[in-house]
Amino acid sequence: MMHIGACIASLLGQGGSRRYGLTWKWIRFFKNDRDRRDLVTCGSAAGIAAAFRAPVGGVLFALEEMASWWTSGLLWRAFFTTAVVAIILRALIDVCLSGKCGLFGKGGLIMFDVYSANISYHMQDVPPVLLLGVVGGILGSLYNFLLDKVLRVYAIINKKSVTYKIFIACTISIFTSCLLFGLPWLASCQPCPLDSTEDCPTIGRSGNYKKFQCPPGHYNDLASLIFNTNDDAIRNLFSKNTDAEFQHSTMLIFFVTCFILSIISYGVVAPAGLFVPVIVTGASYGRFVGMLFNSHTNLNHGLFAVLGAASFLGGSMRMTVSLCVIILELTNNLLLLPMIMIVLLVSKTVADAFNGNIYDLIMKAKGFPYLEVHVEPYMRQLTVADVVTGPLQVCHGNEKVGNIVHILKTTNHQGFPVIDEPPHSESPVLYGLILRAHLITLLKKRVFLRTPVRIGSDAFRHFSADEFAKKGLGNVDKIEDIKLTEEEMEMFLDLHPFTNASPYTVVETMSLAKASTLFREVGLRHLLVIPKRTT
Repeated sequence: MMHIGACIASLLGQGGSRRYGLTWKWIRFFKNDRDRRDLVTCGSAAGIAAAFRAPVGGVLFALEEMASWWTSGLLWRAFFTTAVVAIILRALIDVCLSGKCGLFGKGGLIMFDVYSANISYHMQDVPPVLLLGVVGGILGSLYNFLLDKVLRVYAIINKKSVTYKIFIACTISIFTSCLLFGLPWLASCQPCPLDSTEDCPTIGRSGNYKKFQCPPGHYNDLASLIFNTNDDAIRNLFSKNTDAEFQHSTMLIFFVTCFILSIISYGVVAPAGLFVPVIVTGASYGRFVGMLFNSHTNLNHGLFAVLGAASFLGGSMRMTVSLCVIILELTNNLLLLPMIMIVLLVSKTVADAFNGNIYDLIMKAKGFPYLEVHVEPYMRQLTVADVVTGPLQVCHGNEKVGNIVHILKTTNHQGFPVIDEPPHSESPVLYGLILRAHLITLLKKRVFLRTPVRIGSDAFRHFSADEFAKKGLGNVDKIEDIKLTEEEMEMFLDLHPFTNASPYTVVETMSLAKASTLFREVGLRHLLVIPKRTT
């Protein structure tokens, strides 16, 4: 859902889709890097809010994980987005409660309500919680490590052909189906609880107590977890007053199964997320730990499952504030706030000692350009002059068309410094920065001059704002599509009116660490390095 929300926002940020007739005039105002970035951030917040019925948690997730540059304006936009999601979700829930949505219409704004006014905990409950945090940190870092390796293997296989992608997906699907059908045979039948408010046992798609080859009045606890949706499995694990419903072996088998299947299933050509599998896996080992400490703690097994899910989320995703609020909104369990805070902090601290968070590892495995939040220590010993490479490609304020075409065809840079030289200035001086997309637009419009003179701001009369707006993915103009005559190649373009005359610049002696931090936190695309003046 988070990815879906971000994709919809990105679609709006690139002007909609002409293929599907989703273009409106008002969308063109968002066709720039800043608004597109903000829209994707708000879209991810909306996805979290819709998936977990956690509007405030969605805002905090966008703040903690998505945005590197946060403003008060973006804060209220994200809050407004999730508020709209909550209102629409409430309306749809009311419709589904009438029975029009089938098996998927259950639940409310609180997905896994484990609230209890009788919750109490003492100092003797802290050691098991700390242990959960340590275990969550170790398992979370191991999960990230294995997932990174699996994704790299899939990336190598997927490069071969589409057939390999489909084969892997089919193989894993068949293996998963066979495994999940066979595992319940390892569990023994349990007598139905006498105080149960639900039917026991049940046969079919609904119901928590699955019969699965058991005699009348008995149920298979492992089948009750496997043959349910992930949401129902989480609800069963989080449920209070269910300490006697699951066996130790069942929890251990279910945890190992979820841990392995969630790793090998992610990365195949099928829509699969991270949040819910991680929550299910964490809840299973959390409940198992609760069983082990049953006689040494006041917390019931359902609350241990909540803490286990929090520890595994913290160990794999390395977020604290947003995860804490999301879990509170998921469970309506405010009384457990101190314990959730402790387990998240411990799991994150332990996991950080081994590797990075899961999102960073996935981006690296997929080869996306990405800057770490924290700079590497060696960067503090270098300056920006130590890492810049040549040859430098520049444009002059009045540049020959042929030179511009040559630069665009021989480089992949998306921006070029514009230099003024005599007679436009006493000595060579940086005038600003011009984008590749803008140069291509100027070439397409053919606003050429026969002599290298400045034409001033009157040049804008030949253009509309849409022509300089950022193009969507797949709609980018290419220099190879522009055909120019020999006569036009000898003409000139005055770049001054179309150049950003105030780009971000740093001197060549600036620390590389400081420049990297500036580049990431301000959300820059280009950073110009200029020589330090000696006079």
